[in-house]
Amino acid sequence: MRPAGKGEHDSLYFDYPHFPFVRPPELDGEAVRHRVAIVGAGPVGVTAALELARHGIASVVLDDKATVNDGSRAICISRHSLEILQQLGVDGPFTAKGLGWTQGRTYYRDREILRFRMPHSDQERYAPMVNLQQQYIERFLIDKAAESERIELRWQSAVTGVSQGAEGVTLEVATPEGDYRLECDYLLAADGGRSRVREALGLALHGQAYEGRYVIADVRLESDFPTERRAFFHSKALPDTTVLVHKQPDDIWRIDYQLGPDEDPDRAVEEASIREKVGLIVREVMQEGEEWELEWWSLYKAYTLALEDYRHGRVLFIGDSAHLVPIFGVRGLNNGLADAANAGWKLAWVLEGLAPERLLDSYSPERRGATLDVFANAGKSTRFMTPPSRGHRLMRDAALSLALANDYASGFADPRQVTPYTYAESPLTLADDPGFTAGPIPGAPLVNRRLGEDNYLLDHLGTGFTLLRFGEDGTLAPGLADRLATLRARGHELAVVSIARRPGAEGALVDADGGCFAAYGAAPGSAYLVRPDRHVAARWRAFDPAALDHALNHAQGWALEGERS
Repeated sequence: MRPAGKGEHDSLYFDYPHFPFVRPPELDGEAVRHRVAIVGAGPVGVTAALELARHGIASVVLDDKATVNDGSRAICISRHSLEILQQLGVDGPFTAKGLGWTQGRTYYRDREILRFRMPHSDQERYAPMVNLQQQYIERFLIDKAAESERIELRWQSAVTGVSQGAEGVTLEVATPEGDYRLECDYLLAADGGRSRVREALGLALHGQAYEGRYVIADVRLESDFPTERRAFFHSKALPDTTVLVHKQPDDIWRIDYQLGPDEDPDRAVEEASIREKVGLIVREVMQEGEEWELEWWSLYKAYTLALEDYRHGRVLFIGDSAHLVPIFGVRGLNNGLADAANAGWKLAWVLEGLAPERLLDSYSPERRGATLDVFANAGKSTRFMTPPSRGHRLMRDAALSLALANDYASGFADPRQVTPYTYAESPLTLADDPGFTAGPIPGAPLVNRRLGEDNYLLDHLGTGFTLLRFGEDGTLAPGLADRLATLRARGHELAVVSIARRPGAEGALVDADGGCFAAYGAAPGSAYLVRPDRHVAARWRAFDPAALDHALNHAQGWALEGERS
C-alpha cells in the first residue's frame, strides 16, 4: 500500500522497470517444446533459471506482472545465500548496494537486555547478513538473467492451468494478445504462497497459522544509527507491542510492529493509523526526530505451512509455493534460494544424462527437511515474538523481566538467525569418516577461508562436482590422475582444487597460515567431495582414489533404490 495520491509504483527511492510483453512463437502456431519452464520471476524463480543456465540448461520463465514486486518485502540476505549468488556471478551488485551487518540488540521496557553477534571474521568474503530491498534483489537477478542466451523471460504471461503426463507438463497461458499452450519436460513452480500451479494440481499446504499480525512499514529517514537488527518489547510508547527495526539502503528503514489482539486489521492499515503508529515509533522508540516520509506498508501474519512432498511427477515446487515460514530469523527468501540451487543442479544433471531421474527424489527430503528445521527454530522465535496464549505471554514477559538483571535470561530473546541446513540424512550423503575431528561433515555446506588479498577458497570451486584435495605441495598422485581421467572419459564433470601447505604444483592454493587445513580438520592426503551446491557429499581423512567412483555415483543418485510410484 502507498500513501494517498501515490500510484502502486510511485517510490521515494526505486524506479520500477517496465517489462513489455513479447509475443511468443506459440501464439503463432509454432510447436515449441521447452526443457524447463519456471512459473514466477521473483528471486527464487530467476535464481533457479540462473542455476540451470550455469549448467547449460535453457529455461523459459513466465510471470503475470510487467515489473518487479511492489515494496521491500524480503530484505535480509544471508552469507550462505550470497555464496549461492557468487556461483551465479551476480553477487557484485548485491554487496555494492546492500548494507552488511553482524549484530543486533533487544530492548525490554526501553532497556537493552541482549546484544547478539553472528559469527564473522576476516576469513569470510561476505557479512553474515546483508540488508537489501526485494525490488533491488529482483532487479539485479533479472538483469543477470537477461544477459543469458539460455533464459527467456516472458512477462505479462499468466499461467491459468497445469496438467502433466509421463513425458512432460502442459501449461495454459493467458497473455494480452491471447491464450496458448506451453509444453515442457519439467516445471519449477516458483509462483509464491498463492501458487496457481499448486492449486491446479489440487495440492495444499499443511501446518500452523500463528496468532498475531504485524504491520510492515518502510519510511525514509536520515539517521546515523548503524545497520543492525533491533527488537523492542513493551516500550513506554507502545507498552503492548513488539517492534522490529532494520536499516536499508537509500535511507529507508523497515519498521515492523505488532497489532494488539483487539485491533481491527482493516483500520490498522489505514494511512492515518499507519502514520500515527510509525510516527510514535520513530520519535519515542527509535529516538529519532520528526523528519520522515512514509514509503509503503503491508500486513503480515506468520505461518509454518508446507507441502507433504515438494516433487509431484515432473513438477518441483520451490520457495513459497512449497512452504511458508515466519519472517522472524529472516528465513523465507534464504530458504527459497537454497531450494532453487538444490533443484537446479539436480534437474540439470538429469536432463544432461549425468544422473538418473530418481536423483530428483532426493530434492524433497533434503529441502523439506530444511523447512522442518526452519519450522522448529522459527516456531520458537514466533511464539516468543507473538505469544499464542496468555500463558505463553506471561512466560515470555517473565523471561524478559529476568533479563533486565540476569545475563543468563537474555538468551531467551535470541532471534535464532537463519543458518544453512546440513543434509546429513539425505539419501545422497555418505557416512562420515571417523578419522575426522573437525571440519564440515557430509551433508554440510563448505566453510570459506581467506587465502590472500581478495582470494577465498569458495572462489575456486568448479561448476559441477569438486574434489578438494589437501597435500604438502599440491602435486597430483599418479593413481588419482589416472582415476580422474577415467571418470572424465565417462562424462563425469569433476574439478580438482588442491590445497597445499607450501608452493609446488601449478594452480595449487597455498594455505600459508594453515587455517584451511585446520577448518577442514585435514592432513596431507585428506579430501572432500563437494556437490554443485557446495554441500559435502563425502570426505576422507586419508583419501583412496578408488573410493571416488562410489562416492560420485552415490551423490548423483545412481545408488538410490526403487522407482518413484
